[in-house]
Amino acid sequence: MSNPLLNIPLLPPFDQLQPHQVEPAISELITNCQEQLQQGLENPGWENTLVPLEQAQDQLNRAFSPVSHLNSVLSGEWRAPYEAALAQVTAYWTELGQNRELYEVYQELTANPAFNHWPQPRRKSVELGLRDFELSGVGLSGEAREQFAANSRRLAELSSQFANNVLDATNAWTWHTEDESELAGLPQTAMAAARSAAQGKDLDGWLITLEGPSYLGIMTHSENRELRRQVHLAFVSRASEVGPNAGEYDNSEVMESILALRAEQASLLGMASYAELSLASKMAPNTERVLEFLNDLAIRAKAAAEVEMTELRDFASKEYGLEDLQPWDIAWAAEKLKQQRYAISQEELRPYFPYSKVVDGLFAVVEQLFKITVEEDTSVTTWHDDVQFFWLLRDGKRIAGFYLDAFAREKKRGGAWMDTVATRRQTERGVQLPIAYLVCNFSPAAGNMPSLLTHYEVTTLFHEFGHGLHHMLTQIDVAAVSGINGVAWDAVEMPSQFLENWCWQPEAIAMISAHFETDEPLPQELLDKMLAAKNFQSAMFTVRQLEFALFDFRIHSTEEPMTAVKIQQLLDEVRSEVTVVPVAEENRFQHGFSHIFAGGYAAGYYSYKWAEVLSADAFSLFEEEGIFNPTTGERFLHSILEQGGSRDALDLFIEFRGREPKIDALLRHSGIEQQELNISPA
Repeated sequence: MSNPLLNIPLLPPFDQLQPHQVEPAISELITNCQEQLQQGLENPGWENTLVPLEQAQDQLNRAFSPVSHLNSVLSGEWRAPYEAALAQVTAYWTELGQNRELYEVYQELTANPAFNHWPQPRRKSVELGLRDFELSGVGLSGEAREQFAANSRRLAELSSQFANNVLDATNAWTWHTEDESELAGLPQTAMAAARSAAQGKDLDGWLITLEGPSYLGIMTHSENRELRRQVHLAFVSRASEVGPNAGEYDNSEVMESILALRAEQASLLGMASYAELSLASKMAPNTERVLEFLNDLAIRAKAAAEVEMTELRDFASKEYGLEDLQPWDIAWAAEKLKQQRYAISQEELRPYFPYSKVVDGLFAVVEQLFKITVEEDTSVTTWHDDVQFFWLLRDGKRIAGFYLDAFAREKKRGGAWMDTVATRRQTERGVQLPIAYLVCNFSPAAGNMPSLLTHYEVTTLFHEFGHGLHHMLTQIDVAAVSGINGVAWDAVEMPSQFLENWCWQPEAIAMISAHFETDEPLPQELLDKMLAAKNFQSAMFTVRQLEFALFDFRIHSTEEPMTAVKIQQLLDEVRSEVTVVPVAEENRFQHGFSHIFAGGYAAGYYSYKWAEVLSADAFSLFEEEGIFNPTTGERFLHSILEQGGSRDALDLFIEFRGREPKIDALLRHSGIEQQELNISPA
């Protein structure tokens, strides 16, 4: 039987893919890329070298994509073939990035006077290509060149190992009971999910896990303080040297090695730190500017966060006799205070946000904003029965597609993300349509209860769909700058955070909500309470994000070798400066910080706040002109979503907004007083 990965169609045939197919297919496709490159270098130029190389690399990317994806959503038997393929692919891209002949082709293209008259996307792809060559060590020679390549391969291995340890540590811990009284306070949805989890293990009673919905249900609602303590400590100590699985999946040495290798890569390129290397492909001009941005925002937010924390302590003491508020009490007490102050909870809202209604409403929102329609295609094969596939259409014509894998399950990586199946690009047969994966980890249907989302989960879905729109609505046909490709990393979160705003607009809420039993709309009283509570403890949330961002940036800025002990010390220092909530002694947050150790956010976690300035300011124009104003929606579509990485993010923002970004809207949306702030992302 032929190997389906060797000639992967636009939509991968998931029902035909097998782990044993991976290694031979990836090897052959890499060989094809290498042979194509050699042919292209014989008569160098855009048409002879770069166009056919893009075609060969697209085949490789589209074969590796489902392999990587299946490792994330199924793990198990896909882990070993994925890791073997990752090593091959990393070696290929590292070698390509150091190919001086290809580098010289790029240089010669820019030196030709005709280059200035090329289409903008093509010019930008060459300019970014030159930058990436330099960041890949093309200028290195001898031992330094070999060391850079070896480090790149090892870093890919370590990132995968970090993610595996977090997943395995998450799956390793459970808590089982047959005594319903021990779960007092848990809402019906959480109880149903816990019973379903137990049944999945052939157990009676209820099973609590460290998967997101289960963990958050306990921390927010359980009246059993000892259970909250156990679950919290198991969660915050995952993949570390402490906790219930101490040392079993320990990421300590993995972190040390990753940081050491990143620092060495920066040094080999003549840079002072990995943070400096990271910023070479971002909007932020230098490390000082990032730290100024984060520290200025932290000063303002911490003052407000301290007020919020004092209120929470006073409330817990007065109402519940909790004189010593512990880390496992914070979410629980906050939920109690929120209910007292606003008479509303996420659980009260859940019945009005059934998953199917939210999805339909989300599609209705983007249809109104960007004049597209979304249509499910049940004939497309997927990797799990829960997964759906949809086409995006404009004027009845398919322009993109996406898979939606919404629910948590065992062996599926936690969190939420968008990833690429296929990138829009010009081919000999016409334009290749962009296809995306959209992945979340919501509570699935249990028993007779459909999947009901918290409003927080609703915003998560909108966030990931915003990423998806950035990928799918692009009109750029050069792969290197199509969709999110080529977009500065500290601007890539802008469309996702931007779309979240509609989750708070009454006109949009009416489209995404209806009671799952009666189909009645969200009552005005509940809507008013929800909107009133929008900024509840928003400053505490902001300083938490700043804690992560400052830790990430400072740990990648230091010249000192970082041991696990020193990593903890630096995190403790950051916490002493910005944190207002108590932290458990066993807290090893860094051991599970996959964003920076297993994802693309190393020295870039600040991007969430940086991009939030852009997204809030962009949305403020809709606030001025109408949240469904067709002209404003079309302007955002043309200036931001369709342009991909073909132009600088700041230029695109200015084209849309008519000026450089301001922080005013972010502060207003967050409920934090502006006063005098020296913060601007530009």
